[in-house]
Amino acid sequence: MEAEGKKKLGVTLDVTYASKYISKGGRYFGSKSAICETLDIDLYDTGFGLLVHNRMANAGGFENKQKFKYGVYYHNSIFDDEVYKTRYKFTWHYEHYYEEPRNKSNKGECTFEFDWPELLPGGLVPDYTVWYAYPAGSHYDNRNSAGWLHRFGLGYDLSVPELADRVFHLSASAWYRDGRGGPAKDRDWSHATFGISTKFRLTENMSFLPALYYQSSWEDTVNTNDELYAKLSLRYKF
Repeated sequence: MEAEGKKKLGVTLDVTYASKYISKGGRYFGSKSAICETLDIDLYDTGFGLLVHNRMANAGGFENKQKFKYGVYYHNSIFDDEVYKTRYKFTWHYEHYYEEPRNKSNKGECTFEFDWPELLPGGLVPDYTVWYAYPAGSHYDNRNSAGWLHRFGLGYDLSVPELADRVFHLSASAWYRDGRGGPAKDRDWSHATFGISTKFRLTENMSFLPALYYQSSWEDTVNTNDELYAKLSLRYKF
């Protein structure tokens, strides 16, 4: 018998269908859809975890943009009894473009995420994320692509009593690109993204998460098109 209160290893598998693969403002597989698979391993509720992510296009011709990501993360919170309670997460991962030579596109990336669930009235939750990406080697072809990317967001959980108290998560964010992608990408406000998502619990361990997003693109060096796209995720916790 397992000892009472013993912490468990948490494993979550997420498979997501994306009608278009839009990441950090850019369109990576044209107008084609994609499948993304993520394995997230929570290390005994310590805040530390491991993850593996794979993205694949559902059409030919995009093999050079498919990749694996291998990462580690830590999350926690501070000032828990204050109105400025801060939840944070730090992630480091390595991106491997498996159909390309290693020295062409592979890179490392650090991500810092923050949100403040008690700061604003009415259930509004501000958040801020900053990414720093850099080439995996000093002599790699992408050696000039290092830089920062900033996301300023706002989220709100809307409960609809008429739909059995279903909760819809509403989000809005504005993005500033500060060097990420190298000189080919202008340092400027690149886009805004608006989203709505919800969660259906199918079984004790399995959930279905549909989401719809609209992106208003402002910087042509990142994306020349406004984007409307959907994501359908199936998530299973072991």
